[in-house]
Amino acid sequence: MQSSPSVTPPAAIPHTVAEDAYGLVSGVLFAAVGIAMLKAAGLVTGGIAGIALLVSYVIPAPVGILFMLINLPFFLFAYLFMGLQFTVKSLIGSALIMGLLQLVPFVFVLQFVHPAFAALIGGTLCGMGVLAFARHGAGMGGTGIVTLWMYKKFGINAGRSQMAIDSVILLTSLLVVAPTLVGWSALSGVALSAMMMTWHRPGRYTSS
Repeated sequence: MQSSPSVTPPAAIPHTVAEDAYGLVSGVLFAAVGIAMLKAAGLVTGGIAGIALLVSYVIPAPVGILFMLINLPFFLFAYLFMGLQFTVKSLIGSALIMGLLQLVPFVFVLQFVHPAFAALIGGTLCGMGVLAFARHGAGMGGTGIVTLWMYKKFGINAGRSQMAIDSVILLTSLLVVAPTLVGWSALSGVALSAMMMTWHRPGRYTSS
């Protein structure tokens, strides 16, 4: 029996500048809304967003400002190991997240959100933000940059390494956040990492 000829998949086409810009702006919107929901429910999540939320419960400072400040050392890491273009995109994206989070209290006020809903939806939105950044050659900052570097350097799935880092963040949050809320926060961390584990796979997409 004659075997059917193999079909060579078409070569991936790099994103245009406009596509990259739209992708990063979408990531900013996803992340900012997700962080706002988690903050309203008193939760933490994974990644740099989780660290910023955790610190905001200890220090009376806006979570957007903390997000940017904690990110700064990681941008040096990004420049050294991921290149100038990746760093510039990541810096612009993080600055936009900071600005939008500063604006959120004036345009998006949540009077009540159940922790389960905030964990699942907020964590998923944050994961979508991280994924959008990754797909367009950027990192949302902090641990996300490190996990993308580990993926690029060693081929380690970004979602799995992110989940390992998130476990440390959530365990640390027990010092500040009530155990029940930490449990819901763990759900948000799983939702965030699941987006990367499921959709960030080699050869599926490319970016400029």
